Amino acid sequence: MQYDSISWQQAWEYPAFRVKLISGLIILAGILVFVPDFFFYIQMREGMLLNDWFLNVLPAKNVSPYIFLMLYPFMALMIWRMVEKTVFCITGLWAYIFLCLGRMITIYLIPLEPPTGILHLEDPFSVFFYGRELITKDLFFSGHTATLFLIALCLEQKWEKYLACAATAVLAVLLMVQRVHYTADILAAPVFSYLFWLLGKRVAKM
Repeated sequence: MQYDSISWQQAWEYPAFRVKLISGLIILAGILVFVPDFFFYIQMREGMLLNDWFLNVLPAKNVSPYIFLMLYPFMALMIWRMVEKTVFCITGLWAYIFLCLGRMITIYLIPLEPPTGILHLEDPFSVFFYGRELITKDLFFSGHTATLFLIALCLEQKWEKYLACAATAVLAVLLMVQRVHYTADILAAPVFSYLFWLLGKRVAKM
């Protein structure tokens, strides 16, 4: 998808743009404030332990650095593209808001215990979402996979989009090797990402 090119100065003259940008940033900030308490509650409750046959055949290994190598460069690229293009910014911002809210809803509705043999994911940025608590029950659906695939959907240049899609596939396998997600968590993530991308585009067009 190609996003309309309009400067920030021009975009700021439109009240609708200002409302969507400011309200989106406020909602995202509110999510970041509330979400540590939400995940603390999730961690304290009991859930279901799934028998994941595909996960059981994969080797278990700590691959945290490779997981972040797949994700965070593309997050930086996404932020750069959002700074470059105003409509792209609104689409990406609201799509990510829907992703965060949608994931909180599904995690609340589907309580799960972490996979057997889970290895702690050493994420330096997890403090923004989880606080200082060790959270292992934020399972359905995979936030890492959903975020990276959402980025792939938003990016315009074909080589960036293809590279992000390939990175999403590698990331999905690494997350299961790390034992931080079930197969179902991984497979569901792109489906939800596509839905939230469509919603983000709709907000940008309103």
